[in-house]
Amino acid sequence: MAGQYLKKIIAKSPDDLQFISACCHQAKVKISDIKYLPKNKIFIISLERYNRETEEKKSKINSIIKFEFIESTKSKKIDQNNPDLILELLAIDIFKKNFKYEIVLLFSNNKIINLNAEVIEITLEDQIKIND
Repeated sequence: MAGQYLKKIIAKSPDDLQFISACCHQAKVKISDIKYLPKNKIFIISLERYNRETEEKKSKINSIIKFEFIESTKSKKIDQNNPDLILELLAIDIFKKNFKYEIVLLFSNNKIINLNAEVIEITLEDQIKIND
């Protein structure tokens, strides 16, 4: 097998974010793999997603989504005391609100994480391929 190319996608607009959202549809996220670093204004999610951009649609890849310039976060219907809980990410959406942005991560069973941001700066970076 030839060297593996790991993607890095940077979103700076709602249109860019739609592409990251599509790449991460149905990704599995463990509660313990979600981190908010308020001092750095960074929100990070490590996830296992399907490699939809290649011919190998069923292969899985570990990726990290990094949201920068995050001022605050809140979650709905997510038990943060259960680190082994696995969420399924359905979509990431964005709304403009009073010169700021609200980024919404929508998970299955109406579980939601809201991020409030100054600007849109979101990176999806592939880590390693998972062989099933």
